[in-house]
Amino acid sequence: MRVVMFGYQTWGHRTLQALLDSEHEVALVVTHPKSDHAYERIWSDSVADLAAEHGVETVIRNRPDDDELFQRLKEVQPDVIVATNWRTWIPPHIFALPKHGTLNVHDSLLPTYAGFSPLIWALINDEKEVGVTAHMMDETLDAGDIVLQRAVPVGPRDTTADLFRKTLELFGPITVDGLAEIAKGRTDFTKQDRSKASFFHKRAEEDLRIDWTWTAEELDRLVRAQCAPYPSAFCFHQGKRLEIVEADVSVERYGGTPGRIFYREGDGVAIVAGAEARRGRNHALLVKRVRTEDGTELAASEYFTTMGGYLTSRP
Repeated sequence: MRVVMFGYQTWGHRTLQALLDSEHEVALVVTHPKSDHAYERIWSDSVADLAAEHGVETVIRNRPDDDELFQRLKEVQPDVIVATNWRTWIPPHIFALPKHGTLNVHDSLLPTYAGFSPLIWALINDEKEVGVTAHMMDETLDAGDIVLQRAVPVGPRDTTADLFRKTLELFGPITVDGLAEIAKGRTDFTKQDRSKASFFHKRAEEDLRIDWTWTAEELDRLVRAQCAPYPSAFCFHQGKRLEIVEADVSVERYGGTPGRIFYREGDGVAIVAGAEARRGRNHALLVKRVRTEDGTELAASEYFTTMGGYLTSRP
C-alpha cells in the first residue's frame, strides 16, 4: 500500500524504519519540529533525518490543519496514513482522506491510558502489564476500533526506561501487521469499551513533586517511573530542592509523621511515608541515592549525615 506517516521521536523513527523495510511504499512523512520540552528531548531519534536518508519527502508541522498540507496529501493519494507518537490533533478531513483511513499506534493497552506519558502513569499505578495498540483513528483521541494489541509484563523493579525498551520493540511489527490486516480488506475490528477508558495529561514539573502522604510503595514506583533520562522526583530538605534518584521500600515498618528522616536501614535511609504512618503499620521509603540542587549525586548514607528533621513537598 501507499503510506503517509505522521510520526515523531524514537517511536516514529522505529515505525518509519519498519515501513521502509516492508513491502509498502512510504510516499510522504510528516513530523514535528525539534522541541525543548523536557519529555520531547528524550528518545529523540529524528524521523526527518531517517526520511531524508531514504529520499522520502518530509513536511514539518506542529499541527496538521493547514490547507497546504491537505492539498499535498491529496496529491500524494495515500491508501492509508500511519500515525505514531503524533503530538497534536489530526482533524477528520486529514485522517479520513485515505480510502483505508488512518492507523494510529499508541503505547498503552487501550482503552486505558489514552493520551500522554502512558508508561510513566501505568508504572506509578502499579499496572502488571503495559503494551501497544494499533487502532483506527476516529474523532475521539485514542478511541478508535482496535486492529491489534500486544502486551508485555511489568517486572517487580522495572523502571520506565525498561518499559520503554520493552514496548519499543513492538512498534514496528504491530504497524506492519496492522497494515496487513487492513490490506486484506478487514473492517470488523474490535470496538473499545469506553466504560473502561482513561485519559492522561502530559507530565509536568508538578507531577514530579513527592507527596509524603503517599505510601512507600507508591513513592517507590514514582521514583522508578521518573528514572533517568526522565526528570527525577523531588522534594525539599532544609528549604533546598533534593531529587530522589534511587529508592526502594523498607523491610521494617516505621511510625510517625510523613517525611521524617528516621533510620539507617542497609544501604539506605528510611523516610516515614503514608497518610496513616502515625499508626506504625507502614513501610518507609528507603532512599538510596539523591541529587542536590547543584547537581551533585550522593549515596543517601553520605548525604544524610544525621537522622532527624523532615523532607517536605515544598520549601
